[in-house]
Amino acid sequence: MPVQLLKIVKEQSETPLPSHLQKEDLKHLQEGSDHTNKYIQGIVVLSYPLTKLGDGTDFFKIVLQGVDDLCSRDNSINILIYGKMAEDCAKIIRHGDTFIVAGFKVIKSPTAREDGRHGCHLEVSEEDGSAIYIYTKPRTATASETAFVSIAPKYVYTPLNQLKDGTIVNLYGVVKFFKPPYVSKGTDYCSVVTLVDPSNVKLTCTLFNGNPDSLPKIYKVGDIARFHRIKIREYNGQMQGITSGGFASLTFDGTVGAPVVPRTSSKVYTFMDEEHKTIEELRVWAASNISISGPAAKLSSVQPMLFFDLTCQLVGKAKVDGSSFLLKVWDGTKCPYPTWRVPVEAKDLEGERVLLYQLRNLMVDILVYDNHVQLAKSLKIGSFLRIYSIHAKQASADNEDVSHIEFHLHGGTCYGRGIGVLPENNPDVKELKTFLESVDLADSQNMESMSSVELDGTFSDFTDLESHLQRCQQLPVTVLTDHQDLNNTELKTIMNSTAPQQYRIRAKLRTYKPQKLHQSVKLHCSKCNSLQEVPDGDVFDFILQRSAMTAPNPELHNSSWYDSVMWTTQDQKQRKIAIHFVKHDEMLRQPEDTLLMIEGGTLKEVWKLTKRFKCVIPVRSTEVDLELLDLSAPFLLQGNVKYYGCKQCSAPKPIESLSSMAAEERPSWDPTEIAQVLGIELLQYVFIMKFTLVDGTGALNAYLFDYEKFFQIPASEILTNNFLQKKMQMTMNMLCPPGRKLGDLPWLECFIKSYNVRDAMKHQVCYQIFDTTVAEDVV
Repeated sequence: MPVQLLKIVKEQSETPLPSHLQKEDLKHLQEGSDHTNKYIQGIVVLSYPLTKLGDGTDFFKIVLQGVDDLCSRDNSINILIYGKMAEDCAKIIRHGDTFIVAGFKVIKSPTAREDGRHGCHLEVSEEDGSAIYIYTKPRTATASETAFVSIAPKYVYTPLNQLKDGTIVNLYGVVKFFKPPYVSKGTDYCSVVTLVDPSNVKLTCTLFNGNPDSLPKIYKVGDIARFHRIKIREYNGQMQGITSGGFASLTFDGTVGAPVVPRTSSKVYTFMDEEHKTIEELRVWAASNISISGPAAKLSSVQPMLFFDLTCQLVGKAKVDGSSFLLKVWDGTKCPYPTWRVPVEAKDLEGERVLLYQLRNLMVDILVYDNHVQLAKSLKIGSFLRIYSIHAKQASADNEDVSHIEFHLHGGTCYGRGIGVLPENNPDVKELKTFLESVDLADSQNMESMSSVELDGTFSDFTDLESHLQRCQQLPVTVLTDHQDLNNTELKTIMNSTAPQQYRIRAKLRTYKPQKLHQSVKLHCSKCNSLQEVPDGDVFDFILQRSAMTAPNPELHNSSWYDSVMWTTQDQKQRKIAIHFVKHDEMLRQPEDTLLMIEGGTLKEVWKLTKRFKCVIPVRSTEVDLELLDLSAPFLLQGNVKYYGCKQCSAPKPIESLSSMAAEERPSWDPTEIAQVLGIELLQYVFIMKFTLVDGTGALNAYLFDYEKFFQIPASEILTNNFLQKKMQMTMNMLCPPGRKLGDLPWLECFIKSYNVRDAMKHQVCYQIFDTTVAEDVV
């Protein structure tokens, strides 16, 4: 019963509060603390009209004054109520009512500085298991008595074949495919889940949350999922599900006969007895209608060149470089093939040394890349994992008579690639722990000592460049990403052929320009095909100083879609600075999700804001509107990246145009979308280099025109990231080692295409590298 209007008899509640609830003082509320079984009590001093959010969820806001101090403003707190509870409360709450709430979320308040209230606000909804008790003022002639009202949640579940575009529904389904939570392009984590049900319709859901533990806890195909308040939209003729305000989930083991135990990160949730029947019916249906994966593979059954899922325990981990990370795991069985040991520094290896030594013949090294690195770093030694779509890669060094297996978790999320952490009560974990406890480690010490190939020694110095180059000579230097049907062509043949054509070549990189790699980064306009140098930071600083001479126009502050603050600096110049915070659904968002506009700021102040907020746009005031600065300056800053617009192709629109993005359900603040809304033709950062390639039959110059594919480094980040600069330099030192003779240079495989360049005076054939990338194992 989430909302109760209580009956008062002789100034006492006829119905007492649940005995497990304890009162919490407002001053003790803070984000991150455990407030389970606590309640907050106060007097309703202000309420706002019931509204609907962009996704259709009802929203009701009240201000609660603490009963201990009815005069102090900082003893009051904002209560944000969502969904059915918002509608119910809006009907019955009046100023002066005594309001009690339990099962709330404590969130940092973005408006505390402006309204002077508590530094946090409370969020309340049915899906969080919240409960509200209202001691209301008399509404009838019977002095101090009112009727007892109770509103219980009723959930209706929609079959997948009855979903309609634009609706928010509750549903059950069987997991047919899923991607474990991964870091999205924004600040949130994302998980993709495809559900099916007896209506033989499938629904793919894309779910976002800032906390990966709040996403559905799915461990394998065949699990049962219950989603509350998921939004349905139609795309390309197919229904899709996306998270909406108040989204909540429960998941269950899909095995017939297994205990019905909900998995959720929420401490309070509703689960009715009749839902047990729904779970069992879906289990029986799934067992005979979808292909449910069996147990994950064991290391003892792994075969070369296959992809497999592994349930294992983490015994060690170490950083390798910025784009890869090492996990040392075991499952109690021994891989039948020699395995690779990834060389790392001893100081970088985490784990119990004695155990690592004892398990040296049973554990394997798994190298994880790119988007999986962040999660891998956060894993705790001893935790139980399910790693999805590991690649058992067969490889051999030139001086080896036998091949060995390397285990890689490649970047991306294709085929459900990812890492899941399993809880201790997971049935597979219980089975694995029992098995691991039965393994005789003494026997494993007598195994053949060469069960693993020690390529460079387990604790070698991986940062030593010479050692690294020797290792790289055993690996493919470049990877061809397409056109596998093309055969190698000699450079001499290419230079004697007409253009345009495409070729596959095997050659060595004799030299490259520019030698100073930061000079290779340019700005490219895809519309007019122009190239320009990246502007110097002094230019931006000068434009900001010039703009600061004009004071912000107060008449442009606090519009319907942004809130403004302005202050005057305490130095001699008495400079006025204005910051405009873009709102979403009439509310400010967390800093990491907020776009702001600044007037009158210095270069140092602007960079400081980019470290706290998602996007910063420098603007200036006119008489009627805010406008962008000169396009010689960046129109947008995000993190360490400055985004520029093409002066020739851009037609800047009023800043007011951003209000359409602010009104979206989940504004992404993607630079490309922002540029489009503002009428800016976005300039792309690009690497421009000239490679001189030789193969014994001839030599030719091929140009590299690449945004991020070749080096696997974004050109937009290289100028402000010292680590990426060092990584790029190491890559070039590997492709073209300094001081080496031509015969000692590594061979590169790549695609090049020829094209004609003509003007009034001459005709020339040029060559460009394409569909080629540096191997991910190299740097």
